[in-house]
Amino acid sequence: MTYSAFEDRDIKYISDALDIAEDKTGNYYKFSFGQWKRYHYDVKTLISLSKNEISDCAFAMLNKGSRTIKGYEPITEKRDFYFICLQDHRILEALARDKDLSLPSLLVYVFTHELVHIVRFCNFFQRFEIKGKGKEDEERLVYNITHEILKDSTLPRMGYILESYKNHRLFELNA
Repeated sequence: MTYSAFEDRDIKYISDALDIAEDKTGNYYKFSFGQWKRYHYDVKTLISLSKNEISDCAFAMLNKGSRTIKGYEPITEKRDFYFICLQDHRILEALARDKDLSLPSLLVYVFTHELVHIVRFCNFFQRFEIKGKGKEDEERLVYNITHEILKDSTLPRMGYILESYKNHRLFELNA
């Protein structure tokens, strides 16, 4: 199956949206700039996703892995590492379907939502390996936190995005 992918011109939006989402999420949790370094994550777009990282029902998927970190001493340490797997095709479909959406604001929404998950997992407020009703409850809670973080945003169309997706379960956690 062929999926639409972000074009080169969209990459700047991705970087800018992640910066804004980090800033807004950090402000909500009262993080200093340096505290973000405790949270190990990266962003992948469709071009770098494996088959099992592609979803037809989400704007993003969060995967968890581990990385070995080598320090200055001969000690190595395994750390959890998260991948925010953007679903380019789903985001582009939504933009084509609804002309009132804006790519930069939608990306800020998506990243903020996923960063809230990462903060919750890294601080043991929730386990990554949750299923069933617990997963639904977590999504609802994370949506509410995302809404709280972004409700006063002056980004174009953010209010519309928050209202449009308030009853949708757009994100899935890869179990």
